[in-house]
Amino acid sequence: MSLLQPFVNLDVLVITLDGRVLVGKLRGTDQSSNLILEKCEERVFSSEGTEVVPLGKDLGIKIVNMIRCTVGEIDTEKEQTMNIEEIKADPLSETRL
Repeated sequence: MSLLQPFVNLDVLVITLDGRVLVGKLRGTDQSSNLILEKCEERVFSSEGTEVVPLGKDLGIKIVNMIRCTVGEIDTEKEQTMNIEEIKADPLSETRL
C-alpha cells in the first residue's frame, strides 16, 4: 500500500525537486513511482503574478514522477476564495543534491 493512499481522490499540491508546483486531484500511483493527477495545472509564480498552465491531454491527466517531490492536501475552501493569479512570489530555485 502506498503512503499516498490517504490522499487518493483529494486535491493535492505537488512540489517537484526542480521547483515546479503542480495542482490536481490525485487519482492514484503506479508501480513505477508515478503520481496520476486529474485536472492538473502548473502554477508558475513570478513577481508579476501567478500564471496557471493547464497540463495533460484531453482528459487533463498528468503523470508525475514522485521519486523527488513533496505532496500535500489542499484546503479546497480556501482555494475557492483565493484569486491565485494575483499571488506574487519569486519562483522556487532548483534543489541541488
